[in-house]
Amino acid sequence: MDIQGTIEEIVAMVAPLTSYGEVASYIPSLGRVPPENFGMCVAMADGAVYGAGDWQKPFSIQSISKVFSLALVMSYDYDSIWVRVAREPSGNPFNSMVQLEADKGVPRNPFINAGALVVTDRLLSLTGDAAASVRGLLRKESGNPTVDIDPVAAASEAEHGHRNAAMAHFLASYGNLENPVGLVLENYFNQCALEMSCEDLARASRFLSRDGVSSGGTPFLMPDQSKRVNAVMLTCGTYDAAGEFAYRVGLPGKSGVGGGIVAIVPGRCSITVWGPSLDSNGNSLAGIAALSELTTRTGWSVF
Repeated sequence: MDIQGTIEEIVAMVAPLTSYGEVASYIPSLGRVPPENFGMCVAMADGAVYGAGDWQKPFSIQSISKVFSLALVMSYDYDSIWVRVAREPSGNPFNSMVQLEADKGVPRNPFINAGALVVTDRLLSLTGDAAASVRGLLRKESGNPTVDIDPVAAASEAEHGHRNAAMAHFLASYGNLENPVGLVLENYFNQCALEMSCEDLARASRFLSRDGVSSGGTPFLMPDQSKRVNAVMLTCGTYDAAGEFAYRVGLPGKSGVGGGIVAIVPGRCSITVWGPSLDSNGNSLAGIAALSELTTRTGWSVF
């Protein structure tokens, strides 16, 4: 299979879709990103990497960071996090507080904002610096020591993060935070403000296509843990559009409002797309189209 030629064709095919949708303007630093950007990268489990378009241009990974914070917590703490966070699709926007109140402070899954705050809190307790731990993992697995937090994006999120602050206080009121609210929020905003390219993210997430084996060849997660992270990505990774993503793409995936999406083909590869123009659910419009086309052409799907 000519993977390089295939992704080059797909990038050219979906380019017109970048004219539709909207960038995430509610975070000012994201609202200034040109919507016509688009990149795609495939990192094979055996080490080969293919890319096209803006695949080496850094962007704000936002909620994609939640995959790595969850993986880190599981690597330290096995499965104890699931006492504090459920594993069910929410069916509501990622920043909704409705279910959090109904479920007495236990978030539906670790990829909505409330759930990610609980995971960040646990990682903070385990390591002393959750954002730095996520950054360290991403640097190690991507092989790029320059991966870092964009301070402008972090400050922008903190300034406009009133709903996240409300969620954190609500979680604390139910005893579901171990650390001070302000410290949890600071770490959460910092990890979301990490900047990476499609290549960096595809390389960094490859352990999920390798039964948890890290870039250095040693186990980072156990195979059953890797399977579980992928399962939650499939059911909960694209906000309240997880069913549509499974239908169109057929892979575990995690999106971010920066326009990135990571998708995993277990046993074969990891894939990253980036297109900052979003659909109504907060997912990259061109990115989903590109992933759908790739899985259709290649037959790479879990179904």
